[in-house]
Amino acid sequence: MRRTGKYILILLLGVLSTAYAADDKKPDSVVLGWQKSLAVDFTTTQTAYSDSWVGGEAGSVNWVSNLNGMASNQLKPWFNYRATLKLSFGQTLTQDADTKKWSKPMKSTDLIDFENVGLFTLDKYVDPYIAFRLESQFYDAQNPHKKLYFSPLKLTESGGIARKFYTNGDQLVMTRLGFGIRQIITSMIVDTATLATAHSTATDGGIESVTDASLKLRSNLLYTGKLTLYKALYYSKKNEVKGTPFANDWKAIDVNWENIVTASITKIIAVNLYTQFLYDKQVSHRGRIKETVAIGFVYKMF
Repeated sequence: MRRTGKYILILLLGVLSTAYAADDKKPDSVVLGWQKSLAVDFTTTQTAYSDSWVGGEAGSVNWVSNLNGMASNQLKPWFNYRATLKLSFGQTLTQDADTKKWSKPMKSTDLIDFENVGLFTLDKYVDPYIAFRLESQFYDAQNPHKKLYFSPLKLTESGGIARKFYTNGDQLVMTRLGFGIRQIITSMIVDTATLATAHSTATDGGIESVTDASLKLRSNLLYTGKLTLYKALYYSKKNEVKGTPFANDWKAIDVNWENIVTASITKIIAVNLYTQFLYDKQVSHRGRIKETVAIGFVYKMF
């Protein structure tokens, strides 16, 4: 984890120094100012029954909270910086139909996604870019006796060419194609008796394609989407899986397709539809689909 901490520290220092430099520009600077957005929402549903109910009813409590943030700035005529942050966490509690006792909270949603993209705006058909992305979850709850925090942790450094197909304020459609290097750091319990843990790091390199879309379909309807494709050409642990039935699983294309449609009912109430399709052959030979529909309170800080 020392190596991971180093990456995160370098990233944060870079972001802070960039922001400081941008704020310290002279009035005749090319800086147009920061475009920022930050929204936090909270959704919950709850039902409960007393022990006098005999029809087999069982209560439940579900809650989910999301944070979506974005900051971008044209720091130089030739350099644009954009950062996006997505945090999600939710839990579910269920009531036993017979005893009416409540279970311990079980995690239902867990996501940390922090991406930074530097685009060299050269006014060409395509522009070079560099990017850093951190993906993780708050904790791994597979073992009920010990939580493994921030595991797995995926760090992706990439660079290549990008093309903006549409831009209007904070609306954007952009595709990036380049080469990426990923480090996947996983914590695991190596002794079930003592619950001792160890860390494993796998590194791969390959071709990455990322398409981002943020569109205002109507005044109260917003669509945000991200399609990430990754084809590994190198894998640091290929010799460990050589000769096994899954020896070539790392060569398959990884897919992560996220879609969020947000409809604002009032200034503080919104409906969110979230869908995600994941395919990673090293995790599962089948695609994984997640869908969430929620009505909740939204607080826009800026």
